[in-house]
Amino acid sequence: MDRLAELDIFARVVTAGSMSAAGRELGLSPPVVSKRIKNLEERLGTRLLQRTTRQLTLTESGKGFYERVVAILASVDEAEAWVSRRTAAARGTLRVSAPTSFGRMHIAPHLVEFLRLYPEITIDLSLSDAFVDIVAEGYDLAIRIADLADSSLVAKRLAPNHRVLCAAPGYLAAHGAPLSLADLAQHRLLLHNADQWRLEGKCGSATVRVESAVRTNSSEVIREAVLAGMGIALRSTWDVGPEIDSGRLAIVLPEWQASARVAVHAVYPSRRHLAHKVRVFMDFLGERFGNPPYWDKGLTLSAPANRS
Repeated sequence: MDRLAELDIFARVVTAGSMSAAGRELGLSPPVVSKRIKNLEERLGTRLLQRTTRQLTLTESGKGFYERVVAILASVDEAEAWVSRRTAAARGTLRVSAPTSFGRMHIAPHLVEFLRLYPEITIDLSLSDAFVDIVAEGYDLAIRIADLADSSLVAKRLAPNHRVLCAAPGYLAAHGAPLSLADLAQHRLLLHNADQWRLEGKCGSATVRVESAVRTNSSEVIREAVLAGMGIALRSTWDVGPEIDSGRLAIVLPEWQASARVAVHAVYPSRRHLAHKVRVFMDFLGERFGNPPYWDKGLTLSAPANRS
């Protein structure tokens, strides 16, 4: 069996979480998959996976090997996609998962143009703020706004995600603008699904405990609350960029922002022969978002020294 196929099987086992699940994806029996993994470990002279009756986990060597295997397979996918763009039409149903607000604001408006460019593709777009297991649920790709350093999926960075502290001018006129992080304790803060903000600035990182004036599982509720002048919120510029640019919201403590490691990514399972429909959709979104993304244009954003 060729080495690239062995790497593909290994990557499938990691992303699927079991040899039986990987076997179903590959059309191989679990004993065959197990034998291929054993052959790979014997050839490398090290154990890659710890096997128990309930789960598989990567060894330290396995983690490092997996990271490099994903990069190799992604490069193969890229090379094959480069050829396929010249020889094949993109077609079929494309199943996409995306966060609710981002999907509504920055994916849905572009679908008309995408479908005009690729008329043989149909889109099945599911919007949810819940974590979606794209392998188990059969999605071709997902849009995720996160730090994906530890993800077992292949990720393509589509755009940065600047998150800034902001408030309505009316709120700041009534309560004053905070001059330091310590001043935030005297203000009404708005947050959902957490109890703290992790921020980065020129002096390093800081964590701000938040007793939110509103408790909700909806990011859009917090967006409306900050626009209504209810308090200070940490918001992404893809969400409130136009409001900041127009003056409906003002950035406060501009020297502090959320981690730059969180970005807008397209993620998909590690696999060979990445479908052309997936590749063209990722490329299309990246081109439409732009660099810098269109939602950041007109904004003055600080860049703390320790941002990467």
